[in-house]
Amino acid sequence: MLECAIPEHMRVKRTCPVGTPQNYEPPFPGYCARFPEKMNNLVMAIIGGQYVSSAADGGAGIARIKEYVIEGPEALRPSFWEVVSVTDKKSAFNIAVIAYWPGTENYKKWAQESGFQQWWNGLDAQQEKHGWFLEVLSPSLQRFETIFSNHSAPEGAANMQEKISGELEEHGYWGSMRDRLAAAQTDQLTGEKWEASTTTEQSNETSGKRVQVQGKKNLCIIRSGQDWSGTLPDERKLYLETMHPVLIEGMNFLRDNGQEVGCYSMNLWDVVDSNTHKADRERTFGLGYFDDLASLEYWSKSHQTHINIFGGFLVYAKKLNFVLSLKLFHEILILEPEQQSFEYINCHEATGMLNSLRK
Repeated sequence: MLECAIPEHMRVKRTCPVGTPQNYEPPFPGYCARFPEKMNNLVMAIIGGQYVSSAADGGAGIARIKEYVIEGPEALRPSFWEVVSVTDKKSAFNIAVIAYWPGTENYKKWAQESGFQQWWNGLDAQQEKHGWFLEVLSPSLQRFETIFSNHSAPEGAANMQEKISGELEEHGYWGSMRDRLAAAQTDQLTGEKWEASTTTEQSNETSGKRVQVQGKKNLCIIRSGQDWSGTLPDERKLYLETMHPVLIEGMNFLRDNGQEVGCYSMNLWDVVDSNTHKADRERTFGLGYFDDLASLEYWSKSHQTHINIFGGFLVYAKKLNFVLSLKLFHEILILEPEQQSFEYINCHEATGMLNSLRK
């Protein structure tokens, strides 16, 4: 029997109707994480350094961050973390730790007792030879959903789960991610629409400065990943020749022209080896910031770049009779202003949510 994505203790009488088609049966399995009932929220933090190019020595910076993550008080360390990197649209090389805690108090205690917060507060933007960024996202579980294609391979926040669900009903159709969000039972989750210029670049100079970006109502963040490291040769070839090119095309559109669809920022990150920092793990994820869920839905349903991704996946899956070793997942966070913190030190003006300051 198919399960509802929203756990029973979060279900309320709907005022926003569900979009699941009548007598719907998903074309392929999907699963979600079931978190402990006592867990009210979580933290996803992206902590990293920005360099002029991948040839610059980013090793020292990421080593300093890992020192706090790995060597902080054991009981306060993140539940899960990994090292990731990307070269962005300004050709800057970014390398970061993305880490998860099972609540804001856990994160705050770690930041204080590990010494991380003191170190971060002491960084001098005018003295640093490269950039630093800290993005802390802390949704309530009513404002978070995750789904993955393989029940034995949890990703990200799902590593904090109590158990994995059975096969879900609410997936594989347009609007299903909204139907998986508990908060969307009674809230349209409308945000502040971004009205950035499409013809001029941001004029605010951010290099040599410490800049905090204010939180926005119902900011929508997606982390959507793919792991083809365990695919057999024929499937790997099929993925790399059919799916990966259209994925890159879609991510590049959002990275370079995202303002057309309400996307503040998008990058396709590599999950890298935590010791060598080489991007050889055959795992990537798009990390995107949208002005609200409706904008993400619009791009997903209506823009040709995503139609190519979704349509290509269905063709790919049918060729394999829906028996895939490719692993897919995504996480959706819908954030109140107080649930988001963005701080950038000596970073270029298009970094993350700095891009939202463009007028």
